[in-house]
Amino acid sequence: MTDQPADPLHGVTLQMMLEYLVADRGWEGLADSIDVRCFTHDPSIKSSLTFLRKTPWARAKVEALYVRAVRWAR
Repeated sequence: MTDQPADPLHGVTLQMMLEYLVADRGWEGLADSIDVRCFTHDPSIKSSLTFLRKTPWARAKVEALYVRAVRWAR
C-alpha cells in the first residue's frame, strides 16, 4: 500500500465542507469570508451546492476556507 499525501480534502465532500463551515461560522460569517450571492441572499445548503459545483473559483475559495478552519480548530 502506498501512503496518501497529507491532503486535508481527501475524503471530504463539498457538502461536508459547507455544512462544517455553516456550523462553525454561520451563513453571515461565511458570506463575510466569501462574498457570493448564494451565501448572502436566502442561503441554503442545496442552492449553495448547486452554485459551487458550477463555479470553480467559488468552490476553490470554499475549499481554502475549509482547510484554514480545520487547521485552526486542531
